[in-house]
Amino acid sequence: MKPPSNVKTPEQYIASLPADRAKTISTVRALVNKHIPRGYDECLTWGTIGWTIPLSRYPDTYNQQPICYVALAAQKNFCSLYLMGAFWSARQLEQLKAAFKTAGKKLDMGKCCVHFQSPDDLPLAAIGKLIAAISSEQWIEMYEQSRSKTKSGQAQKKKLGAQSKSKAAAKRGTAKRRR
Repeated sequence: MKPPSNVKTPEQYIASLPADRAKTISTVRALVNKHIPRGYDECLTWGTIGWTIPLSRYPDTYNQQPICYVALAAQKNFCSLYLMGAFWSARQLEQLKAAFKTAGKKLDMGKCCVHFQSPDDLPLAAIGKLIAAISSEQWIEMYEQSRSKTKSGQAQKKKLGAQSKSKAAAKRGTAKRRR
C-alpha cells in the first residue's frame, strides 16, 4: 500500500490510510517513538515511516540515503514492522523469536520485517526493549562493520582514508608555514 506521492510526513502517511490501518500504524508508531534511543530521526523513507540516522550526522552511506534502524508500513494485506537490529544481530533475532513464543503469538516474518494485522499480534513490551537496545552510535558501528565486509564498502573506506590522509598532510603543511 504505497502512500500517495504528495505524502511527505509520518502524519500525512497515517492520514492517507484507511481508518483501521491508521489506528494500527499509529499505535505501533507510538510504541517506537516511546522506545527509540536519541540520535534517530523519524521521517518518511522508502514509502514507509522510518527512524533513521540522518545524513547530517552520517553522510557516508553506500546509497546516499539515511541509515534506517526501524521502519513501519501498511502493506496491501498486513502491516510490517522492520526491525533491522533484530535481523543484523543473531542475539536480537533469538530474543524476538523467544518473545513471540513466550507471549503465545505467531511470528510472521518477512526478510527483515514482522508482519501483523493488529498491535495485539505483537509482543509490544519485548519489541520496545529490542528497539531501545541499540543506540544510534552502536547502529553506526554495526553499519560500518557490515559495510567493511563488502567490496564497495572496502573501496569507500580506502577512498575516505586517502582523503583524510591528504587533509592531514595539508594541515601539517599549514602548521609548518605558521612556524
